[in-house]
Amino acid sequence: MSKNNTLNLSRRRLLQLGGFGALGMNLASLLKANASTLCRSPEPIRSCILIFYYGGPSHLDTWDMKPSAPREVRGEFQSIATNVPGIRVCEHMPLSAKVVDRLAIVRSVHHPMTNHNAAAFAALSGRNPAKGDLELLANDRNDPPCLGSILSHELTDRGGLPTFVALPHVLRNVVKLPGQVAGFLGSAHDPFQVASDPNAVDFQLDELTLPNDVSTGRLDRRESLLRKVNDASTAKDFDAYRTRAVRLLHSPSVRRAFRLDGEDPKLRDRYGRTKLGQSTLLARRLVESGVRFVTVYDHEVNGQLANWDAHQDVFPRHKNDLIPPADRAFATLIDDLTDRGLLDSTLVIALGEFGRTPKINNTAGRDHWPFCYSAVLAGGGIRGGRVYGASDKLGAYPDLDPISPADLAATLFWRFGLDPSSEIVDLSGRPYRLAEGKPIRELFA
Repeated sequence: MSKNNTLNLSRRRLLQLGGFGALGMNLASLLKANASTLCRSPEPIRSCILIFYYGGPSHLDTWDMKPSAPREVRGEFQSIATNVPGIRVCEHMPLSAKVVDRLAIVRSVHHPMTNHNAAAFAALSGRNPAKGDLELLANDRNDPPCLGSILSHELTDRGGLPTFVALPHVLRNVVKLPGQVAGFLGSAHDPFQVASDPNAVDFQLDELTLPNDVSTGRLDRRESLLRKVNDASTAKDFDAYRTRAVRLLHSPSVRRAFRLDGEDPKLRDRYGRTKLGQSTLLARRLVESGVRFVTVYDHEVNGQLANWDAHQDVFPRHKNDLIPPADRAFATLIDDLTDRGLLDSTLVIALGEFGRTPKINNTAGRDHWPFCYSAVLAGGGIRGGRVYGASDKLGAYPDLDPISPADLAATLFWRFGLDPSSEIVDLSGRPYRLAEGKPIRELFA
């Protein structure tokens, strides 16, 4: 049994256990029974929401503060108590501090990719790219798929809804950021991509709106003609992608799932009237409707001031622009899922592609740092109110229980009831395991 699973038995409890001998149950058998319980897999989850903070939030200024470190490491922010004794977070995260009893804060995530593109690929696919760090610019057709695309391939959809939805935009860093697509699994398993701002007054999905001069009957006739033309000339995955799009256009349940105007305005206010806030609310609507996996991308790649890539002025940017909407949206999501009875069946994962350097640079910022950073998980059977793993005294490297993106991927697939060691094959027939890591079973009851 690992140190994370060691029983904390009080003297009184040990005395109580002494009476079990007459019943044929000694301490050794009790420990064995407890270990068996810990290893038993919980019920598979129904859905997952992945919130991806593009640019790399500073773990040292959010979930893994170092108040005893030198000033050039600890920075300007103070820590505050949470609703779990002994766990403290950044003072600018007061709402998240109130839901820590339902969270597992993983403070030992790491990988070697210092470039945004390669690091995003690692975070969103659970694999280090074969091309290495600085050479990866965009996805190749034969790249391994992202997490949602694997789930699209392995799981059946529900009620005509797409299995995998990404919103509210495509991430681009000059080119489309790697790790957002199905790669060798084919476009049939790409996400249903929302490219509209859910916070806009006139928000609607153009993808689900037919032109005024096209009826559903006319659409069916066009589809039949296209099928005949493409039988001999179009790749199978494109045909599957088109078929899915037509099915979605026909589905009233799909259109209802994407409607935000029926939500209580007070709840919308709680999430925050921001692109991130309303996107997170839409993600909740989608998993409640039956979508399996939703990725919410926070911040577009429109220059450094538009995202978490704080190479300069890290403290005012985190304090004024970045942390408040993220804190509000995340904490409200946890409360909302709890209130609706969905948290146990919905896994929430929140992370960026890496963290920030322990030492503040000469422009009052922090640079890229993938060697140790934090991820936060909630729901899906998580035993909340705990910290898993630890960084060293400067937040530079894992000091206890290091975790890789591959381990997070394996945990996700395992919680969906899939075997992470099962295989898929690329276009050349080369086998890939669903995930190269191991599930973090200790996080779950």
